Formats: sequence, structure tokens, C-alpha cells
Amino acid sequence: MHDPISYLEALILGIIQGLTEFLPISSSAHLLIVSTLAGWGDPGAAFTAVTQLGTETAVLVYFRKDIWRIITTWTRSLYTPELRSSIDARMGWYVIVGTIPIGFFGYTFSDQIETAARNLYLVATVLIVFGLVLGAADRWGKQEKTLDDLTIKTGLIYGFGQALALIPGVSRSGATISTGRILGFDRPSATRYAFLLAIPAVVISGLYEALKIGDDKNVSWGPTILATVVAFFVGYSVIAWLIRYVSHGSFMPFVIYRIALGTVVLVLLGTGVIAA
Repeated sequence: MHDPISYLEALILGIIQGLTEFLPISSSAHLLIVSTLAGWGDPGAAFTAVTQLGTETAVLVYFRKDIWRIITTWTRSLYTPELRSSIDARMGWYVIVGTIPIGFFGYTFSDQIETAARNLYLVATVLIVFGLVLGAADRWGKQEKTLDDLTIKTGLIYGFGQALALIPGVSRSGATISTGRILGFDRPSATRYAFLLAIPAVVISGLYEALKIGDDKNVSWGPTILATVVAFFVGYSVIAWLIRYVSHGSFMPFVIYRIALGTVVLVLLGTGVIAA
């Protein structure tokens, strides 16, 4: 148990959330590691989930035209058969189907996710392991498929990849993008679908955890709202940068960073500088 989070802590964690949510380096891992190194303690799964609403709002704003087009076309396709073959109508179904795995596993293992999984030994190890997975997927994955090649099957497989992000340290975008690259999708397509697929899961999770904020003595509404707003503005900038970057850059810098960070954390844990 530690004191309720302060406004300064919330500001710093909001910046970190915004910077790391969309990069394949795990925002939950960074929030936990920074809080531990600073002596603040674990900010908690509830704080993490609610601040993700800030970054997810950035996704809604950035992709607002795409999202509106998908929602309206999908809705119209329910009673207009000729629209059902369009990519926007199909994308609506792909996002729905792809959200099922994380919804199932998130509900089934919610207690473990909020307790046992938030362990720095596990987080550091996962940073390294899934960094290697991302590197291998990006290096050897084919660049032949685009969003037009998505199917219900690949959408569901994407969904199982996203579900791995329930483990702190995996990274939602990293797991989803890795899955896409393994399936043969090019970087821009894998990244774009990762953003769209995350919307239902993050919004539902954040709203669910928001209901529990009042029961968590480690957080309060004021600092949590501040962190969420900061995360929105920082996150929006990161989205704009990442969308441009993936059109020509590889994910190797993120792979190297994940491995280095995970190794440093394991060394600090092993030498007793920090505790798990």
C-alpha cells in the first residue's frame, strides 16, 4: 500500500502513457517501472486503464473520418446487401470479431491481470521475449498484404495477438503489429488495423475500471483526470509520428530498446536496487 498518487506523479505518468501507448514498447510496463524506480509504487491497473482512455480518445480523434465511415457503412450494410463487400463494412466485422479474444481472456483472468501479472520480473522478461518476437516478425514477415486482404479468420488471429497484451510488458500495439507482420501484412496496414482494433477493448476496459476508481485508495479522480488529459495530447502527437514512420522505417529500434530496458530492469532486480 502506498499514498494516493499526487498531481506531479500523475503528470509524469500521463506523459509516459502518451509516449508509450502506441509505440510497441508497452505503456503498462513503463508506468510500472517508472513508478517503482521513483518509489511511488504500482499506480494500479485501474489508473493504467483509465489513462488509456486519454490515449484512445486520441485514436478516435485522429481516425475520426475512418471510424465514422466504417460505422456508417457497416450499419447500412446490415440492410443493404450490396455494401457488404466493401472494405469499410467488412472492417466493422473484423474489429468486432477481433475484439472477442481480449474480451474473453480479460474477463476470465481479470484478477490475475490486476495482481500476479504486475510483477517486474515477469514484465522485464516479457519485454525481452516479445521484443525478439517483434524483431523476428518484422524482419521475416512478408510485405504483400494490405487491409483489403483482411478476412474474418485473420481478424480473429489478430484478436488473439491483441489478447497477449493483457500481460504487462507485451504491448498492445506490439503484439497486434507482430501478429500482422507474421500474417504477411505490410507495416502501415498492420499498424493501422492495430489502432482500430484496440478501440473497443480499451474503451470498454477503461470505463469498467473507472467505475472501480473510488474503491482504489491508491488513486483519486483529480490526478487521474490530469494524467488522462495529458496522455491524450501526447498520444495524438505520437500517433501522427508513428503513422508517418512506419511507411519507411522498421521496428528494429523498438526491439533494441525493449531488450535493453528489460535487461536493465532484470539487473536492478537481481542486485536488489529495486524490488519486484
